[in-house]
Amino acid sequence: MSTPDGALFSDPFHNEFGTWMLGYSPAGGGDVGEVAAVGRAVGDGDDGAFFDAWVAAGDRVRAEADAAAAAGRPGASDLYLRASAFYASSYHPLFGTPVDPRLLDGFRRQIDAFDAGLALRGIHPAAVPVGDARVPAYLVPAFGRETEVRPLLILVNGYDATVTDSYFASAVAALRRGYHCLLFDGPGQGAVLFEQGVPMRPDWEIVVSAIIDHALTSPIVDPDRIAVSGWSLGGYLAPRAASGDARIAACIADPGQQDLGAGLSTFARRLGATEEEAADPSGLDDAVVDRLMGVIEQDRKLRWSIVQRGFWVNGVSDLKSFLARSAEYRIDRVADIRCPVLLTRAEGDPLAAGVPAFAAALPDATVIDFTAAEGAGGHCSMQNRSLLNRRALDWLDDVLAAR
Repeated sequence: MSTPDGALFSDPFHNEFGTWMLGYSPAGGGDVGEVAAVGRAVGDGDDGAFFDAWVAAGDRVRAEADAAAAAGRPGASDLYLRASAFYASSYHPLFGTPVDPRLLDGFRRQIDAFDAGLALRGIHPAAVPVGDARVPAYLVPAFGRETEVRPLLILVNGYDATVTDSYFASAVAALRRGYHCLLFDGPGQGAVLFEQGVPMRPDWEIVVSAIIDHALTSPIVDPDRIAVSGWSLGGYLAPRAASGDARIAACIADPGQQDLGAGLSTFARRLGATEEEAADPSGLDDAVVDRLMGVIEQDRKLRWSIVQRGFWVNGVSDLKSFLARSAEYRIDRVADIRCPVLLTRAEGDPLAAGVPAFAAALPDATVIDFTAAEGAGGHCSMQNRSLLNRRALDWLDDVLAAR
């Protein structure tokens, strides 16, 4: 097996997915030695070998969790949640339709372990109706302050993360800080996509408003201190929610995105479209679309991002429909976002390109930069979530203290 310098997996595509777990280590996810062991087990194998190695690692941790639970040890809950993170790492390369049975198997193992871990803390998912979907929502009380009325942080995923990722990437840091957290997978995410087949929708204010209605049935939620935080595509979904629900007192967008359609022209040009063709990517003629698809099909990462993930999540089957659907993801009522908004901007994250313009359009915006020199460059600062969480929660503390 030949592994590139600094990589834990020999295949760069696998390495990108496989090293997500490193961002979760400070919150109780897998440690670097465990991730490296999975990388060695995958070797030069294919996506099936990647899946099998992660599931085997998840099974190992799950067995430890079962043993701890049977013995009444206090660490059982954390072990179940840790196992969930291993299973969640297994299936991303398998995205797409028709849905791979292995993806469903890995996801079901993930959620079973996740639910088992939270059940030991007395936490069980609710099914919140949103249109045709039944959204699984978990209200997780702040550590050590389970019965107190506290601020609520609602966490919003993006294209391909799930409740397990939200828990380790963001929730644990907030729970330690004294925030209650509400985790959920909405339309186009997790169980709602995998099990129910409900695609993503741009009007995320409808989704979050239903989540807030549910949260306010709990006596431990402070109705005047509800914040929403979204990462990846959630950097659009969270502020979109804030534009339509005045109950949101603060918003974190990681990174901030106002208009996904604005990035489509850049995307089309990168794939070889002319300036004129790229001016309206949703209106491209069939010959141009075929040419762009030829470029996408030759690039494994692009094919996964656009065809396997993008088509599936959006409920479309061709590039033209995908571009047209993506153009619907924009926030027209920016002035209606009255709450303070934090926009993150990580060095080297292409989704952060529109942060300056978005910040200028918002009534009350703060921008925090993250750099490669801090180990926090790249998409959502995945390799230094501790730094991102610390700065974002410091900002949130200050904003909510002023209410």
